[in-house]
Amino acid sequence: MRFGTLLPPAIVVALAWVLGTAAFTFAADQTQLIGSTPKPNPAAAQAPELTVPSVTGQAFVFAKGMLEDSGFAWRVVGSVHGYSGNQVMAQSPAAGTRVVDTGAPTIVLNLVRGKYAENGVPEDTPSYTGTAIKLAGVTEPAAPKVKPVAKKTPVAKKPAAKKPAAKKAAKKPAPAKKKPAKKPATKPTKAPAQRPPAFTPARAPKEPLDEIPLTERADKLAAWIDSHPRKTNKNVQRWLYQHSWIVTGAEFGWWHGDQALVKLIAVDEQVQQVWGIGHRSEKVARAALAKVRRQER
Repeated sequence: MRFGTLLPPAIVVALAWVLGTAAFTFAADQTQLIGSTPKPNPAAAQAPELTVPSVTGQAFVFAKGMLEDSGFAWRVVGSVHGYSGNQVMAQSPAAGTRVVDTGAPTIVLNLVRGKYAENGVPEDTPSYTGTAIKLAGVTEPAAPKVKPVAKKTPVAKKPAAKKPAAKKAAKKPAPAKKKPAKKPATKPTKAPAQRPPAFTPARAPKEPLDEIPLTERADKLAAWIDSHPRKTNKNVQRWLYQHSWIVTGAEFGWWHGDQALVKLIAVDEQVQQVWGIGHRSEKVARAALAKVRRQER
């Protein structure tokens, strides 16, 4: 006897419906698992960031240790090399800047002679390879797309009809030209041979006379910002480097540091209008100006 004859017709229909529904649900689940792809996690794709430590004013032997411990490399530029007893005059990027961890971001250091003799071998770069600086939140502008120029087929030109030669008129003698009076040569303004400091803090290095004065540096920075209106990683680094130099030199009591800080504040306001950044740097410059004016009294 068949199985269907032993059960009532209603039970057979119910069992068939349950088995059909289960098979359909299983097939739908398998299709969803095969066709689904995991969604990317934007937080996992974001590169880690580092904060640049403050090494300005530190002895070089301590500054390079601080940079190594924070995950950075360094590169010494300028006429003063990386001897242990020399002192960090400026750094780029400035302290507190957020950068992308590219491996070992390289901080550019400018040193001045310290009070100790330069013995041994200078260490202008570390033993490991540094990587490029990439500021967090600053994107490089995309390169413009160059459209291919269609080549033009040359068109044969018809020979021009010859015109009858005109009779040459007799030339009148040209009047004698007067020689312009020579202007007196203007000599470029030079910085004074001696730059007396406004004050002399303890352990402050002397102003290097082979560098331009702080006031002239601020003027050049303002002119450079005018000619570079685009906020790029390279431009921001250069502005921060010059900013750090002027602030640190003024706090060391170097010649006309207060005047340089006034000009630097105007540059920071200009940067805020052009690039949309610079509020923190302006506060640093204003605090340095107040400090310098207190010590000048």
